Amino acid sequence: MAIFRVELSRAAQKQLKKIPSYIVVKLQEWVLAVGEFSLEEVRKRPGFHDELLKGNRAGLRSIRLSRGYRAIYIIKAQGAVEFVSIEEVHLHDY
Repeated sequence: MAIFRVELSRAAQKQLKKIPSYIVVKLQEWVLAVGEFSLEEVRKRPGFHDELLKGNRAGLRSIRLSRGYRAIYIIKAQGAVEFVSIEEVHLHDY
């Protein structure tokens, strides 16, 4: 089943108010692309570097919004409908 729906957690909504506007725009582009083409198709695009996380974030995935910023997401289910939940947007530590 293809996933076309994206929701932002409260934490992610709050974080978006504190980050640069160009990062918010990049996340909006990703959300629109998922809505139009599906998560599976957008994952194939190299620009967002979608990757599965390890360690204490096992089970989560991230996308790159810039060299420093990442959006962390998880796939959730609401009944029979699966959707992407953006859990946080933050400056990545290197």
